[in-house]
Amino acid sequence: METINAVVRRWQQDAARDPEGFWERAAEALPWFRRWERVFESAPPSFRWYVGGQTNLSYNALDRHVARGWGGHAALVTESEWGERRVFTYAQLLEAVKQAAAALRGLGVRRGDRVAIYMPTCAEAIVLMLAVTRIGAIHLVVFAGFGSGALADRLGAAGARVVFTADVTYRKGRAVPLKPIVDAAITEGRLPVERVVVLRRGSDAVPMLAGRDLEWDEFLAGAAGQSSAHEVMEANEPAYILATSGTTAKPKLAVHTHGGYQVGIYSAARWCFGLRDTDIWWSTSDIGWVVGHSYIVYAPLLIGCTTIAYEGALDHPTPATFYRIVAENHVTGVFTSPTAARLLMRYGVEPARGYALDSLERAFCAGEVLNPPAWQWLQKELLGDRVPVIDHWWQTETGGPVVGNPYGLAMLPIKPGSAGIPLPGFELAVVRPDGTPCAPGERGLVVLTRPFPSLTPTLWGDPERYRRDYWERLPGRYVTGDAGAVDEDGYVWFAGRADEIIKIADHRIGTVEVESAFLAHPAVAEAAVTGRPDPLRGEVISAFVVPKAGVTPSESLRQELLQTVRQELGPVAVVGELHFVNLVPKTRSGKIMRRVLKAVILDRDPGDISTIEDEGSVAEAREAWHQMRAALAGQQP
Repeated sequence: METINAVVRRWQQDAARDPEGFWERAAEALPWFRRWERVFESAPPSFRWYVGGQTNLSYNALDRHVARGWGGHAALVTESEWGERRVFTYAQLLEAVKQAAAALRGLGVRRGDRVAIYMPTCAEAIVLMLAVTRIGAIHLVVFAGFGSGALADRLGAAGARVVFTADVTYRKGRAVPLKPIVDAAITEGRLPVERVVVLRRGSDAVPMLAGRDLEWDEFLAGAAGQSSAHEVMEANEPAYILATSGTTAKPKLAVHTHGGYQVGIYSAARWCFGLRDTDIWWSTSDIGWVVGHSYIVYAPLLIGCTTIAYEGALDHPTPATFYRIVAENHVTGVFTSPTAARLLMRYGVEPARGYALDSLERAFCAGEVLNPPAWQWLQKELLGDRVPVIDHWWQTETGGPVVGNPYGLAMLPIKPGSAGIPLPGFELAVVRPDGTPCAPGERGLVVLTRPFPSLTPTLWGDPERYRRDYWERLPGRYVTGDAGAVDEDGYVWFAGRADEIIKIADHRIGTVEVESAFLAHPAVAEAAVTGRPDPLRGEVISAFVVPKAGVTPSESLRQELLQTVRQELGPVAVVGELHFVNLVPKTRSGKIMRRVLKAVILDRDPGDISTIEDEGSVAEAREAWHQMRAALAGQQP
C-alpha cells in the first residue's frame, strides 16, 4: 500500500516526465466544444495552451451543471454585514446570467470589448462577470475601494467601453459613495466611456448623466430581443484582465484566458483544496482580487459546489461575524488571508463561543506568509487541532495556487511557516542571482521554470513589460519577485519580496522571519518591518508593531519584544527602532506594503499607493518615525 508521500511523488513525477501529457489529461476533466490541435505552443516570452480548442468559461461554470440535472443545487449565497442574504441555485444563476448577457448585447457590447466592473462583492457583480465571459467580452473588475485616480488608470489601460458601478458600498456600517468616483475618474482621465450602469442600493439621489448613464433596471430591460447564447471561444482568447495588487510598483494588467486559466484553477481546486460538488465553500476575499475571481466565482462553479460571497468586514457588526457565517451556512471549506487570521486573533477565541463550527473540514490561507504564531492560534486554539490549517502561495499572474499542501490528492505533514510543496505540474526552483541552483535551505530568488495553463501569457497592452519584468532577468525562467528557500523535504519557505530582504552585516534576514518573531509575543497582533541604512552594519531593522486589543504600549513591552526577537533569531537580528502603531500599511487584499515603510524612514515619496487599505497608516508611521528622531535629537549632548 502506497504511503501519502508516494502518492504525491507519483503525481509530481508524471508531470515532470511528460508535462504536456499531464496537462492534457487535466484538461480532459472538463468538457470542450472542440478538442485542441496542440496542447502547448511557445513563443517566448508568451505561450499558448490547448491551441485550437474551443470552450467558454461561463458555460462550463453554469450551463453544463444545469444540463446534468444539478440545476436545483445552491450555486451562490451572498451575505452582507447588514444581514442581507440571497441564495441562487444553478438554474436561477444561469437565468440571471443569460438576462445580463442579452442586456450587454443590447448595450452594444461585443466579443473582445472590455467591460469594467467597479462594484462591491454582491450578486449583481458576480452575475455580470459570468455574463461578460459568456458573450466573449473581457471583464476588468476594479476593487470598489479605489479612488478616482486608481480607477482612471485601470479604465484607461484596459480601454473599457462600459462601466458598471453601484451608488454605494458599505464598510463597517458606513455607506461609501461609488458613482461620484466613477464620474471623477472618467472626467479626470478624459476617458471615452460610452455607458455607465448604476445599481441603486441606497435611498439618496445619484447624479446621472443623460445619454450615458443607466439605472440597473433600464440596463436589464435592454435584454428584450437580444440573444443570451454563449460564444464559442478559442482557448487562448482572454476571459478577463486584472491589475496586480501593487505592493511593489505601478499595477500591471494580467491576462487570463478561457482555456488555460480554466484548466489551471479547476485542477488546483481539486488537487490543493479538495473541492467537490457537495462542498459549501467560503473564500472571504473580494471579487476585486484574483482570489475573488478564481475561488469565489469561477473555480467553485466549475466544480459545481456552493460558493459564498460576503460583502463587508469580517469583524462587523461584531467580532463573531466570521463564526456566524461558518456556522449558519454549514461551511465545509474556508479560504482566508493571514491578515484576516491575525484580525480574528486580536479578539481571541471568545467570539467563537456558542457557534458550532463542526461542519468545517479544512481551512486555507494565502496572500502573505501564514506566520507560525498565527497558524498556531488558528490550528490549536481556535480549531482545537480538529481540522488542518493549510498555507499556500500564488500570485495574480499565476491565476491559482502554485505551492501548497495537496490536500485533495493526499495530505502531507504541515510545517508551520512553509507554504508547502510545488503542486504537481507546477515547476518551481530557488536560484542565486546568477541563476545557479541554491542548496537546500539556502535563500535565493523564487522562479518558475516552465509555464503552466493558468499562468498569464502576457500583460494587457504591454507585452514588452511582461518580457522585461518577468522573463528577461533569468532567460527562460519566470522571476516571481519573491525570495525563499526549499528544504531537504522539498517544502518551500517564502521570506518576502526579494527586494525586501534585510542585509545586516554579512547576514540576510527575511522580513517575514522578523515579523514572525514579533508575533511570537502574545501582546502582538500585527508587525511589519523593513531595513534601514546603518553606517556600521549596512542595515538594521525598523519595526512597526500593532498591539492586540487591550494591550497598552510601554517601554517595558518594547524591551520584551526586543528580547523576543533576539531569542527567536539570535543577535544578528539588530532592531534599530520599534514603533507602536494602530495599523500598518497594507493593500486592500491584505499584503503588507513594506516599500511604503521604507519610503517613510528614508523620507521619500512612497510612490503609487492607490491599492493601500488606509492612507492613515502611512501618516501614522511617518509621525512615529519623526517622533523617534526628534526624541533622539533631544538626547544629543
